[in-house]
Amino acid sequence: MTNHKPVNQKAWWLVLPVILCVAFSAVLPLMTVVNYSVQDIISPQRRVFVGTEWFVMVMRDSDLHLALWRQIQFSLAVLLIEIPLGIALALSMPAAGWRASVVLVIVALSLLIPWNVVGTIWQIFGRSDIGLLGHTLLKLGVDYSYTGNPDHAWWTVLIMDVWHWTPLVALLAYAGLRSIPDAYYQAARIDGASQWAVFRYIQLPKMRGVLMIAVLLRFMDSFMIYTEPFVLTGGGPGNATTFLSQYLTTKAVGQFDLGPAAAFSLIYFFIILLFCFVLYNWMQSLGTSEKEQGHA
Repeated sequence: MTNHKPVNQKAWWLVLPVILCVAFSAVLPLMTVVNYSVQDIISPQRRVFVGTEWFVMVMRDSDLHLALWRQIQFSLAVLLIEIPLGIALALSMPAAGWRASVVLVIVALSLLIPWNVVGTIWQIFGRSDIGLLGHTLLKLGVDYSYTGNPDHAWWTVLIMDVWHWTPLVALLAYAGLRSIPDAYYQAARIDGASQWAVFRYIQLPKMRGVLMIAVLLRFMDSFMIYTEPFVLTGGGPGNATTFLSQYLTTKAVGQFDLGPAAAFSLIYFFIILLFCFVLYNWMQSLGTSEKEQGHA
């Protein structure tokens, strides 16, 4: 006969606070949104079940389609600029010593600025009368106006986001670089590998984990951007910088259409999940294919 030791299940009680926090901050609000999305709230005492009517109405909204396309363009531009720029910045940073500490602090400064303050800074920075950027471009003969030109507004929001969040990618990439053992670099020097070969076959593969985190974080954050463009341009001129989050806020707060806003919130949530799923699996497939090529 085999004697089975009793299993102590008391450790599960340690997880209870986490479960309660997640339920309070995520599950309960999500269930409330689901409840609102299938009802027409006429008054606090009167509600009518409408099923999927709000979902159909929101999906047919042409303004939503434009905001979604604008949001996808912005998020893709953020990834295409910030990921390579953050890697380049991390590669140029000192590896050790007091210089590394100083550079790390300087690089992280923009991450300490609140989102609404970032929008205010760039609002002043882009003005042609007192702002350095606007005044300089005006002196160079560029008729720059982020409040009157839709293209200027869109590019200003993009550059503002790049300035604010590229340091996050750089810090993650820097942490990945510092975790690579020196033995890899010593072997590369012995083999006479070029700098590009070291980056291509040593540094980039070893950074894949942190870069995956950087891509997912920056995509999710850029896809939910609200405060900075709202403070800078208010979503204008016109709808040039009205992204999905501002569209949702207009529905929920401005027009007080709780049913359509709740339906769109769920659609918004699933869009982010879908894109993150695709990005994650795409990056995983790239890593798998490179490993197979290496073994071959």
